[in-house]
This record gives sequence, C-alpha cells and structure tokens, in this order.
Amino acid sequence: MTDDDTPDRSGDDEFQELLRNLLGGGAAGFDPSQLEGLSRMGVDPAMLQQIMGQLQQAFANGSAADGIDWGAARTQALHLANKDSLGITTGAKQDFDHAFALATLWLSEATTIADLATPPQAITRGQWVEQTLPVWQELAEPVADSIAGALTAAIDEQTPAEMKQLVAGAGTFMRRVGGSLFAAQLGGVIGRLSLEVVSGGDVGIPIMPDGVAAILPQNFAAFGRDLDVTDDQLALYLGTRELAHARLFRHARWLRLHLISQVTEFARGIHVDTGALEDLASRFDPSSPEELKAALESGALLPQRTEAQDAALHRLENLLATVEGWVDVVTSDATGRLPASAKIAEAVRRRRAVGGPAEQAMASLVGLELRPRRLREAAAMWRAVTDAVGIEARDSLWDYPDLMPTAEDIDDPQALVARLQARARGEEPARDAFDEALDELLAQAAGNDGGSGEDAAGDPPPEDPRPV
Repeated sequence: MTDDDTPDRSGDDEFQELLRNLLGGGAAGFDPSQLEGLSRMGVDPAMLQQIMGQLQQAFANGSAADGIDWGAARTQALHLANKDSLGITTGAKQDFDHAFALATLWLSEATTIADLATPPQAITRGQWVEQTLPVWQELAEPVADSIAGALTAAIDEQTPAEMKQLVAGAGTFMRRVGGSLFAAQLGGVIGRLSLEVVSGGDVGIPIMPDGVAAILPQNFAAFGRDLDVTDDQLALYLGTRELAHARLFRHARWLRLHLISQVTEFARGIHVDTGALEDLASRFDPSSPEELKAALESGALLPQRTEAQDAALHRLENLLATVEGWVDVVTSDATGRLPASAKIAEAVRRRRAVGGPAEQAMASLVGLELRPRRLREAAAMWRAVTDAVGIEARDSLWDYPDLMPTAEDIDDPQALVARLQARARGEEPARDAFDEALDELLAQAAGNDGGSGEDAAGDPPPEDPRPV
C-alpha cells in the first residue's frame, strides 16, 4: 500500500495510538469509550487531565520535586534489611566491644594514624542502611537523572508536534515514573547489600559517616561459616580492619572527597542507550512496569563504557587498591598474634575480588564495579615501603594528596622506596621533564619582569592615560 492509499485516521485513532505509543497500549484500566466525542482530534482537556490523574495516582509515591522519589529507596532498603527482625543481643554487643578495645591497642602498634574520636559500634542491618543511604544516593543520582531524562526525551520524540501541548504533562510524569522505579531498584540493591556486608568499610568506599567504624553482627556468622576459625579471632581481625579503614579516612580528610568525586565523575559519564529505551517506551504498560524494572536492574539501558569512562574506572580501581592495600598491610601487622590471621586475610581478599550477588546487582544498576583489582600489587608496594622506611614515613604519605602513591608506584615499588630513602637522607629528588619545563617557565617570567620595559607577554606597558 502506498502513502496515497493510506486511509485518513480520525483524531480518536491518532490519540489512541499516541496513548499506546506512550503507555504501551495503555487500555489497561481505561474504558475506550472515554475517548469518544473528543473535539477536533478527539481530545477534551478535562478528560485528558482525568486520564493523566489516574496514571499519576497509580504511580504516586510521594515523588520529590525533581521527579526522583528517594524515599522509595529508603523504604525498600529498610523493608529488606529488617524483614528477619533480627537484633543484636547484649552478649554479642559485649563481645564486639571487647574485640574493638583489643583491636585498638594492636592497631596503635602498627600505624601512627590516630585513633577515632567516636567509639566503634555494633549496628543492625537497618542502621547500616540509614547511615549509608546518603552516600548511595549521591553515587546513583547521576545515573537516575540520566535514565529519567532519557525517558522523557524518548516520549517527547514519539509525540506528534500537533499534540505536544495536549500531553505536556506526560514527559514530566514519565520522568517521575522512571526516576521512582530506579530509586526503588536502588533501594532493593542496598537492602540486599545490608544482608551481606560485615562492616562499614566492607565495600571499599567510605559510605559510613566520617570517623565511624561499625560491625554488623547479624552477618558475622555467615561470613565465618566455612572458614573453620573461632569467632573471637574473626571478630578481632574484622574489627582491626574496620578500625584501620575508618582511621585512614578520618586522618586523610581529603581522601573521602577525592574517592567519592571519582565515583560520581564516572557516573556522570553514563548515558542511557536511547535506542533500547525508545523500544521499551514504545510498549510500556503502566499497569505492568515489570519490564522497565527488569531493564533497570539488568543494566540493559546502560551502553558499553566509553574510552573516557574506562580511563576513569582505571584511576578509581588504582585508588581503591592503594587504600585497601594500606589497610591490608596495617591489619596484617596488627593481627600478627592471631593464628588464623593469614587465613582470614585471604578470605577477605577473595571476597572483595569476587563480590556477592548484591554487589553485582549494584554494578548492573549504576554501571560500576567497586573492585580493587590491583589489591595484591598495592599491598606488596606498601609492604616494601614499610620494610624500607618504617611505619611513620609510610603513613606520612597520606598527609597530602600529592604525596599519595600513584599507579606508577604500584608498578614499580622500588622507585617509590628510592625516593623516600633519598628524602630521608635530605637529598633532592631526581629531576624530571616536568621540573625542567617549570624552571624554563619561571626563568622566562623572571626575565620578562627584570626591567625590560615589557610585560610577561612581551608587549610594552600601556601608556599612562593621566595628564602630566
């Protein structure tokens, strides 16, 4: 059939097709007779408002002003975290208090970084959700905005120009739907994570409030089930590791912002696969949003990483490895008295390398795996530094951002050791191309300012406009 043979369609047909395109054949919950008798293109603004009101009521969850209902994330996460109604017994709390007290003494022998101002604590899964949710929201917000915005754009592109004014609220509504569904999925992932993590620093990034160290006794037994290690040794090791992690981020206050910024920088580079989203939007059924939920959870809407994202991820993985390598070495030195220290350490490293189902779900949801892939190499670097220059010189590398070891130092620990030893002897560090270039620029600037009658750009100074 040619275009000339295409029969004319009434306004009712066009509007019903529009609803099907926008809402996946959205006849569910609607009487087709509602669309009859609409003027011109079959549209009565009052009836349209009523239809959109029904849709909004179906999805209304107290949406935030920007269309992303982060309250849904909190509700879903707490529902999963508290579903077993498990608490912390008085005996368990006392056991962890004793473990933390001894771990504090041991750790003070293995690092010069000061103790925490706030006592460490045993917390429930629900408390872990409440305390970490603000950071998860910060990390996921760029992806949520991208998905919600792309869904709005896809709807707008599918809307005929002559009908954009009539359905002006549909884009905002669909943004709210996409954002709210993403928030609910994020809450589900956080809730499942609360069933797996054993400490505040378990996922590598500083998600707990600043200076807070915590253990989750509810998940403690599951972690040590197959290790054949006594509970007191496991509690001492995990408590020492958690204290080391919290101490480091409290000491190097710039490190927290530096790491979180690198994660959000990666997340802001994520752009939704508009082709997959448009295909999904064309058949979206508001009464059955499971397909959209599945697409969000599986990561089907997130395209492959760009080269810039791969570079950002590489920097992030090196930073995570540098942090956790230091924690690994300090914890090992502090727990040397524990017969099972090496066994527990290996279990922790393998757990961080593989991750659990909830961590994999987080990777699908926001496109990011928080993996210190070079943990063993970074730990070897910190061990070499410790053996060569001692604890105090090693820990001083966290005093300022420009002192922190780089990826090149992980590749070549002996070069880092040589620099530190030369600094300890009072020797000037070996000059490199950067130093030469900087000296040349400074010499040029000094020459230009040294009475030549010209400014730094080589131009004569402007004449004084004031009369003599």
